[in-house]
Amino acid sequence: MGKPTGFMEIKQRELPQLRPVPERVKDWKEVYLPFPQESLKSQASRCMDCGVPFCHKGCPLGNIIPDWNDLVYRNRWREAIERLHLTNNFPEFTGRLCPAPCEASCVLGINEPAVTIKQIEKSIVEHAWKEGWIKPQPPEKLTGKKVAVVGSGPSGMACAQQLARAGHLVSLFERSDRIGGLMRYGIPEFKMEKKYLDRRMAQMEAEGVKFVVNAHIGVNMPVAKLKKDFDAIVLCGGASNPRDLKVPGRELKGTYYAVPFLAQSNKASFGDKVEDQVTAQDKSVVILGGGDTGADCLGTVVRQGAKKIYQFELLPKPPLERAPNNPWPEWPRTLRTESAHLECEARDYNIQTTKLEGENGVLKKLHAVRLEWVPNPAGGPPQPKPVPGSEFSVDCDLLLLAMGFLGSEKPGMLEQLGVAMDERGNVKADANKMTSVPGVFTAGDMTRGQSLIVWAIAEGRAAARGADLFLMGDTTLPSPL
Repeated sequence: MGKPTGFMEIKQRELPQLRPVPERVKDWKEVYLPFPQESLKSQASRCMDCGVPFCHKGCPLGNIIPDWNDLVYRNRWREAIERLHLTNNFPEFTGRLCPAPCEASCVLGINEPAVTIKQIEKSIVEHAWKEGWIKPQPPEKLTGKKVAVVGSGPSGMACAQQLARAGHLVSLFERSDRIGGLMRYGIPEFKMEKKYLDRRMAQMEAEGVKFVVNAHIGVNMPVAKLKKDFDAIVLCGGASNPRDLKVPGRELKGTYYAVPFLAQSNKASFGDKVEDQVTAQDKSVVILGGGDTGADCLGTVVRQGAKKIYQFELLPKPPLERAPNNPWPEWPRTLRTESAHLECEARDYNIQTTKLEGENGVLKKLHAVRLEWVPNPAGGPPQPKPVPGSEFSVDCDLLLLAMGFLGSEKPGMLEQLGVAMDERGNVKADANKMTSVPGVFTAGDMTRGQSLIVWAIAEGRAAARGADLFLMGDTTLPSPL
């Protein structure tokens, strides 16, 4: 560790400042201001010589966090990026999009604000890009084996990069018109500008990865062609089956799933012409769902000029501090406030939608009731109970469903491949990430269900190792799982 007494001397956890709300809601640029390097070194010095670094447990990638904190404090940035890249292909993605389970399990976090691990990670990789240290790493020799990776989100990109560096001929297939999956079209620009995706794509292309867009496997590209043309296939298609709202009036025009809405907004922010784009301008908007996707919708409709915004969550409001049954180093089930919530605090909790009302087939109102959570007579989690007399309605021209996902889309590719599914509706895989079909592997949300970007990258790296082992009989690729 850089400074043995750092965590005792520097009590304050410091983060980059946000751009002023009136300024940032007028554009789609990232919301954070640059973080001074001296402040970063000071924060890195708060990392303790804790003996057992629980941040390793918190990070699915197994990032060697104390090492690169120490290297940043000592101004050894090149070594820091080398250590960071040992376990993480894309620190600039995780440094912006990960909720930082590593910080939740930081030992300092027992009784002090945790080390700013996420910000240090992002700063290391951005410093390395600025210095020109991050370059393509093409393989020394090719194996001649061909691998198809289906789905270009974080798991697919990580898997493709690892396999290409192992010497395989990798094609990365994406059903949309651009590479990146949810990072491209589900994450708004203000959360992560897409230039960071583009520069990694350029690196991967130079390493031999071939990008194939507008390729919907099982729809406009037969599964049989992939099985014929490739020696192995890795499925990284995500958990893209959204949870629906089953209430009267659901068929009214004006109700949309969150991800297609965000995709349209992102396309427009890139400068694309979007026919019949759905926007929130001058509308009363209701967002159902209090998670990350709901927050992304919130920041988007603010920038689009919504007239009135509500964000309703079925569950109770999380506590500000850890509950007694949620001790360190578990993931803290506490209230999380994103930058979008500082732009418009629209959240309300314990609310269940009962019906939608419209005129001439167009949505006009949302009806709901407030809930209380009562003990479950059969044991287990508390059960929701409508509060008598708490019924209410709000004007609603645009309803966005951000209530999570129910696994992968089954028709098309998965059905044609005939892979086995688990009891949760995800693609079943063995310890090497191979499905029930020999030579077909899977990674990310498609096999885990809806999860974090760090898990997606970890899964992609694990599937790459499994595929390499299958193709070559041996492998030197690392796996965090």
